[in-house]
Amino acid sequence: MYFVYVLQSKKNKKLYYGLTKDLENRLEEHNKGSVPSTKSRLPFDLVYFEKVDTVSEARKKERYFKSGFGRKYIKGKLTH
Repeated sequence: MYFVYVLQSKKNKKLYYGLTKDLENRLEEHNKGSVPSTKSRLPFDLVYFEKVDTVSEARKKERYFKSGFGRKYIKGKLTH
């Protein structure tokens, strides 16, 4: 099982999209500053996630969230 997740920076409110097998550990890595791409935007809140069965499904879903329609979908989830 894999997780596709969306983090929101408490510093600048920007979103980060990712995938992992261990969501709890990955969130901890982001908030410890162990992930170079998010280190400058600490700390983060987990604002959305989905479980999927395969890594290929996770990659497909992550690409969707990074698209215009996917970003709109996520922003809709954040306002409710």
